[in-house]
Amino acid sequence: MKEVGGYIEKQVAYLSGGRGEDSSVIITLPECSAFSDIPEEALTKVFTYLTLIPRQPGVKFIIILDRRLDTWASIKTALARIAASFPGNLHLVLVLRPTSFFHRTVTDIGFRFSQEDFMLKMPVVMLSSVTDLLRYIDENQLTSEFGGTLDYCHSDWIVLRTAIESFAVTVKDIAQMLQGFGTELAETDLPDEVKAIEYLLDSHTDKYRKLKDAIRSVSKEGRHLLSSLETTGKEDDSQWDVRLDWETVQRLLAQLRDMESAFDGFFEKHHLKLHQYLQLLRYEQSFQEIELCLEHLMAQERELSITVNTLAQADQALKKLDSVESNAQEVMARAQIIILHGHQLSAGHHYAMALIMQRCNELRHYCDTLTAALKTKHSLLLQTHQLLLCLGQAQTWCDDGAYLLANQLVDKFQSKEGAQAALRDIEKFLEGAPSMLSSGIDILAIEYEAVITPQLQGGCTKLSIYSDGLKFTFDISLPGKKTSRKSPNPRKIEVIHDYQESRSCVSYSLDGDDSPDLLKRHVMRELIETERIYVEELLSVLLGYRAEMDNPALSGLLPPILRSKRDILFGNMPEIYNFHSRVFLQDLEGCLEAPEGVGACFLERKESFQMYECYCQNKLRSDALWRQFSDCGFFQECQKKLEHKLGLDSYLLKPVQRLTKYQLLLKELIKYSTDVEGTSELQGALTAMLDLLKSVNDSMHQIAITGYEGDICELGRVLMQGSFSVWISHKKGPTRMKELARFKPMQRHLFLYERALLLCKRREEHGDGCDKTSSYSFKHCLKMTAVGITENVKGDVKKFEIWYSGREEVYVVQAPTVEVKMAWLNELRRILTNQQKLLRDEAYQHGQMVEHMQLSPPLPESKQQRASVSSEDTESGRSSPDPQPHSPKHQHNRRSWPGAHHSVDICEGLEEWPGGRDGFHPSDTEDEVLVQLSPGRYRALADCLQNGPDSITIKCGDVIQLQCEDNRGRWLVKNLSRRQEGFIAAASLKLIIGDSSREHSSRLGDPGNLKARKLSSP
Repeated sequence: MKEVGGYIEKQVAYLSGGRGEDSSVIITLPECSAFSDIPEEALTKVFTYLTLIPRQPGVKFIIILDRRLDTWASIKTALARIAASFPGNLHLVLVLRPTSFFHRTVTDIGFRFSQEDFMLKMPVVMLSSVTDLLRYIDENQLTSEFGGTLDYCHSDWIVLRTAIESFAVTVKDIAQMLQGFGTELAETDLPDEVKAIEYLLDSHTDKYRKLKDAIRSVSKEGRHLLSSLETTGKEDDSQWDVRLDWETVQRLLAQLRDMESAFDGFFEKHHLKLHQYLQLLRYEQSFQEIELCLEHLMAQERELSITVNTLAQADQALKKLDSVESNAQEVMARAQIIILHGHQLSAGHHYAMALIMQRCNELRHYCDTLTAALKTKHSLLLQTHQLLLCLGQAQTWCDDGAYLLANQLVDKFQSKEGAQAALRDIEKFLEGAPSMLSSGIDILAIEYEAVITPQLQGGCTKLSIYSDGLKFTFDISLPGKKTSRKSPNPRKIEVIHDYQESRSCVSYSLDGDDSPDLLKRHVMRELIETERIYVEELLSVLLGYRAEMDNPALSGLLPPILRSKRDILFGNMPEIYNFHSRVFLQDLEGCLEAPEGVGACFLERKESFQMYECYCQNKLRSDALWRQFSDCGFFQECQKKLEHKLGLDSYLLKPVQRLTKYQLLLKELIKYSTDVEGTSELQGALTAMLDLLKSVNDSMHQIAITGYEGDICELGRVLMQGSFSVWISHKKGPTRMKELARFKPMQRHLFLYERALLLCKRREEHGDGCDKTSSYSFKHCLKMTAVGITENVKGDVKKFEIWYSGREEVYVVQAPTVEVKMAWLNELRRILTNQQKLLRDEAYQHGQMVEHMQLSPPLPESKQQRASVSSEDTESGRSSPDPQPHSPKHQHNRRSWPGAHHSVDICEGLEEWPGGRDGFHPSDTEDEVLVQLSPGRYRALADCLQNGPDSITIKCGDVIQLQCEDNRGRWLVKNLSRRQEGFIAAASLKLIIGDSSREHSSRLGDPGNLKARKLSSP
């Protein structure tokens, strides 16, 4: 348009938008006085430009040459120039000849003689008038100047063409700019300085934004142009040129969108690369800074000498070591933050993940090495300090002894009183001798072998000789007293020697690389790796949430009441983090090559894990506080900074989840550690973790007890809890009748403590969803000092009795399963047996009480009844109110354990056994003998389901054979009816075989079997 714009404006030729035969495009050459003056080259460009506008393959053109006011010479020239310059497929040339008579006649004659020349080059039709033109072209395809109805404005056409071509050029320029910018980004060398990278990132971002603004502006221009074309097309659907222009603009907009999309993707990748490169540079810078600090601390640690010879030097060395440890704690805390940041970068799929993880491992190794070295030096310095302190005390004692001897006046010894006073002074002084002087130099050398130096050894030897001489002098000065120069205690030497041997046997070796060992190592690596992740998650919560509560920048987002309740929200999580990061993780990492030692780690730290019980008990209060403030902007801001996908409540649940994870990993280790040293410790660790889970669960239920007026902590530790069906009966008349009328059992939740048994009623609190919790309304409290049990109740193998205050109150309890019943009976039996043993020991320790018991007359009948009250019969949950201890028919297949309040009477009765009852008739004492299990065949009287991998199933009527008992109180049993073999607890066996075990019990008349009698027997 720029090159032919002037000729187009003069209307040398134009496209009106009309179509002729076969959709041929019409090009109009109107009357133009300067047509002959147009250069040939310019005319060719005009025709070329006009033929390029309709972008259709094989398009034909019709030229309307208007020469109604011209001459034949002009027409002939115009036709010749058209034939020479027109580049397209010329279908037809329609010439409107001159209207004057003379020129028309000349034109007809001239055209007749020249027609063949023109027809060879192009088809030409000479028309006399506009009416003749309508025979070739429809009226609606002609403009008004030719008598047609086609609306055409040449100035508007020029504006539209200029806009379209300008838009196309702009799109092309944008494409070149994007290509140039992309080439610049691809060829950019990344500098090694943070500031240069930041400048590069800012400059590239600025250029990107400018290009985006330019693209948006061009897109807006194209959309505006497209909307105007759509408006024109709606007004007249017959205009083909408008449709072509619309398609052109639409295509250009699509190209622009594709370029923008591709450019956005390319720049996003480039920006991410630059950003991650900047992160890596900053991380490397932080790593190098903390590495220098750690190397400096390690150099300080190496320079710190532990070879000290005086107490002042030891104090000074400890002071320096404390200073180094304080600095190390601060630096290692920063290192932990850098490690956490490295894990966050790795979690974000950083392209240098391998390098970042390597840096994290290096920092962790630095911290572990420094911690171990400082810990070792601190221990050695403390030992040296203790040794020097003991040497100083011993030296002071020797000096005081020498001073005491030197200041004794011989004149005082002339009288008996004076000599006795001097002897008392010496004996008193000898009693205060330091313990190290009595141990001997050899024991001292063994005990402080790691820190003792030749100089200290020489000092110890001199001090030992000096003290021995001083003691010998004291012994000489005491008439009739044997020498006190004794040899070192051989028993103590033996103990220390055993201790050294046990320490030398700690290292383990793995024999072979078979599959179980590999699996065991995999489990061990998982345990250590998940422990590290757990520690890092706890640290992120403590730094990212708890510590941020003191950040002044976030004080406006934090409600004041929440700041004062941070200990409720987070519980004792700091204590848990300190234990795992400083102690337990290091213990586990030390077992990487010896997985069998993990069990010992858990058992050694078993008491420390009790802190989880406190955390879980606080969890309900923490959850309630979280639900109240979960929408607080403070938490959302902290989560955004940490880039956590989950909220704080998910991380507050991590300790509970981790506690349950331990027992699963321990089970896996046990599975792959059969017949390997350390398996028993692993089994013990698993038992300890399961007991801890049970204790946590029990304590969670305990805190829901309401209505108990006393201090529940005085009852001791909660041992068991569960729901049971309970029937209650009393000895007192009105109350007893009222309780006996209750045939339907009461549902009670029992809590067994070390000192009491609580009966509660479960209630559901009002609430919706997760806010709905259960509570336990307190009903009864039974002190264990007044409790007795009856293990079997006729009619139901799941029932047992708990009686109180000499059967003033009897509670018939029905367990949900036999296994639950046996578990509760075992625990109750253990508590009652321990109580009776404690009372008996107290009675035997007091000589007067023992003497009184030996001289006391036989028990009165009232005490005998109290001591054997457990022999009364119970049927269908009802108890007989009048015990009949001497009636054989009431003593049938029952075992009872009395409460501790009967223990004095029981002990009195037991004192009479060895003296006067050498023979017992089996019929009188059968029901009071503890069932003694012995190898042999039995027939099962009750069912027993399999409750473990090494257990078996027994059905009523099966024939079983008892083989042997292991050290855990379980019997190896072979089910002959089902051809199975496995272990069953002794308590369960007694319930399964019932009376049949009596056939294999020893003779009761044998005095050696008196221990098999029940403790409650008179």
